[in-house]
Amino acid sequence: MANTVECVVIGAGVIGLATARGLAKSGREVLVIENADDIGKGISARSSEVIHAGLYYPKNSLKAELCTRGRRFLYDYLKDKGIAFKTVGKLVVAVTDDEVNDLKNLHARAVGNGVTKLESMSAERARALEPKLQCSAALFSPVTGIFDSHAYLAALRADAEDAGVTFAFQTPFRSAKATGMTFHVKTGLGKSADNVQCQALVNAAGMNAQSVASRISRVPENTIPPRHLSKGSYFSFAEPAPFSHLIYPLPSSDGLGIHFTMDMAGQGRFGPDAEWVDEANYDVDPEKREAFYQAIATYFPTLRARSLKPAYAGVRAKIQGPGEPPADFIIHGMKDHGLRGLVNLYGIESPGLTASLAIADYVVALCK
Repeated sequence: MANTVECVVIGAGVIGLATARGLAKSGREVLVIENADDIGKGISARSSEVIHAGLYYPKNSLKAELCTRGRRFLYDYLKDKGIAFKTVGKLVVAVTDDEVNDLKNLHARAVGNGVTKLESMSAERARALEPKLQCSAALFSPVTGIFDSHAYLAALRADAEDAGVTFAFQTPFRSAKATGMTFHVKTGLGKSADNVQCQALVNAAGMNAQSVASRISRVPENTIPPRHLSKGSYFSFAEPAPFSHLIYPLPSSDGLGIHFTMDMAGQGRFGPDAEWVDEANYDVDPEKREAFYQAIATYFPTLRARSLKPAYAGVRAKIQGPGEPPADFIIHGMKDHGLRGLVNLYGIESPGLTASLAIADYVVALCK
């Protein structure tokens, strides 16, 4: 006989954790099922730990709306929980004169998204802030920050458990059958499969979201977007950090470019690049150092290639493929697939970490 619970959330990454917490705080009984043995073992474990301002995204897109709102929520949450963060600010740079107009367009887009306190800077003003920086112009975002994402994940889990959420780790999702107002969820493997009956089902499975959706009965195939995996490698900087702010080139269709960030201990790193892959793997190819050096030296000309050391890699599940324009988040509710109580999330890449609390509110509203 099936166990019964109001809501099942598939995935214990940052979106699953934030959503489970939000559902429980709204008075719902929640079970989180996760294939791994702990929280945040997928996309959430390998990020740049940047709190994004919301500069890049088209006006009225979900990314723009949820990033700017989520940033405010996130800063408040970090302060409330005593989680380490620093509002270090970010310089987006036009490396050449030809890029200055693109930088102005980015500024206009950010203002349209409600990002405030932005400052356009001349090359001289930017170099006054960062003497080792080379550029033709810059855009300064003072509200961009960094934080301890692992402590954030742990706090979300603790909040969720305090609100009554149950976690089932090493519990793979097998399938779900939609019957009327109920979902019959099968978990486990082989003869050990368990059945769970729920009224609301949230697919927050990250890289596996499309696979999960395809195993939920009555989800129209044409509502499941394609999945493209983009691997991003990072190199650490084996010297004292050259910059006190985050430094970003202008974005491309594949990502935000190889930029400079730092962790809470002040260790500098550069990345990620964008490599389209068929399967997730997290090895960093040392041979990429030369390509990294060439890209970084455009704005950090005194860089020495030997100072770059392979660090780590992450994989993002994108909806768009190579050469295609960046896609928005896709968050499907009943109006999209026709199934009451089901929410499917696709393409929750950057700025998903920054937007996570706002995404959770959005999903909770769809589940009502």
